[in-house]
Amino acid sequence: MTPNPPGRPHFSDVRDHRSPRIWRQDAATTGDAWEGPPPFLSVVVPAKDEAESLPRLVAEIAAALRPLCDGREPRASRLGGFEILIVDDGSTDATPRVLRILEVEHPELRPIRLRANVGQSGATAAGIRAARGSWIATLDADLQNDPADLETLWRELPGHDAALGWRVERRDRWIRRVVSRWANRVRNAVLGQAILDTGCSVRIFRRDLALRLPLFQGVHRFLGPLLIREGARVVQVPVNHRARPHGTSHYNFRNRSFRVLVDLLGVSWLMSRPLRYEAYEPRGVDPDLAPGEAADSRRARDLAA
Repeated sequence: MTPNPPGRPHFSDVRDHRSPRIWRQDAATTGDAWEGPPPFLSVVVPAKDEAESLPRLVAEIAAALRPLCDGREPRASRLGGFEILIVDDGSTDATPRVLRILEVEHPELRPIRLRANVGQSGATAAGIRAARGSWIATLDADLQNDPADLETLWRELPGHDAALGWRVERRDRWIRRVVSRWANRVRNAVLGQAILDTGCSVRIFRRDLALRLPLFQGVHRFLGPLLIREGARVVQVPVNHRARPHGTSHYNFRNRSFRVLVDLLGVSWLMSRPLRYEAYEPRGVDPDLAPGEAADSRRARDLAA
């Protein structure tokens, strides 16, 4: 189990803004981090009415990750395989039909359809639970995230539990950039963290850590802070950001501001109330028992045999 951080997290002071920034709870390990066969990666993409974007999105994800599965790839960054889970969040456009066509063309694609629209957090959670990989990658379906960055994050990942994307140059309207910048500052001030871009959906993290996270509407905006709460060793990596080629965003100031503020207060409470313990099954003589108690324990096992 990854040990829990002893105190407030901090990031190493890297002056080059293009370089990855690393949060350390202790010295990060380096080199080959995998034991056994190369790991399997599940890419989870919530999608609501994104039929126009999906063909290009799936093709770009496959193009980014297939080279990492090649036997010539160094073992430290080699993938044992990957799957693309497009979680159709109750779309009313042609998304189901498009996914059926893409499924034939891309064997890595696993479409999942929710019976009703539940929002990005619910769709992401459904994808993580359905995933077969030991590692999870997330992306938005609107093509503003660049799937090529998955390769970049994967190569930076060895020695860490999570790699978080950081949009250095955003391709959004100025008002959205300003709101996002201030929201990020407020979030870090309240949570005592230094995540450069909490709202960036380009991430890779351990699935077992993700399954320990509390779930609620809006949790997709706090995956980075909550992973750190679980003791994750985190590296932040600059990623690309593109203009949206199709449709309009599902989010606006009205449906985000108040909800995010309420969620932030809830996450702040969760950060202050971690439940941590270590448990083990005693084998042989328990070193914590007194000599007399150890003899009684052995006698009891002999009688039971």
